[in-house]
Amino acid sequence: MAGARKPVVEVRRSQRRRRTVSAYRDGERVVVLIPDQFSRAEESEWVDRMLARLAAREGRLSRSDAELLSRANRLINAYLAEYGRQAVPASVRWVTNQNGRWGSCTPADRSIRISHRVQDMPDWVIDYVLLHELAHLIVPSHNAAFWALVGQYPRAERARGYLEGVAAAACVPALAD
Repeated sequence: MAGARKPVVEVRRSQRRRRTVSAYRDGERVVVLIPDQFSRAEESEWVDRMLARLAAREGRLSRSDAELLSRANRLINAYLAEYGRQAVPASVRWVTNQNGRWGSCTPADRSIRISHRVQDMPDWVIDYVLLHELAHLIVPSHNAAFWALVGQYPRAERARGYLEGVAAAACVPALAD
């Protein structure tokens, strides 16, 4: 981002902190918590590192519907190109009303909705959830043909495990699509 201003940073040193560094936004300011024994050079290095991490996380959180559609088109070209227009959704969007599933697809109107809870997950997990829903445009049910389509994604099993872990950590049953 050319022209983006560096935010006001407040560094708080702690004698109790030994190795960990953390950062958070407090209004327009970024607060970076570091161990007291860090040198000025280490402080500067960690401030830059934590600002980059915050920016990356905030970038993931601000993912748009347009970016999601672009991602869908990329996945279609990579994994579902042979199905042509059948694999192309009419709409793809983030929604905030899906707490019991990661995504959903309505083949009748070719619409796909992805839960906002997926937005801050790694890209390869978002790709898996999106490809899963795109596959429903071709095969509406969860039969062998459907899983064969989804299984083309190289990180499918890893992504499923990630989602199961998130669901387990939240103490909820594995969420359906």
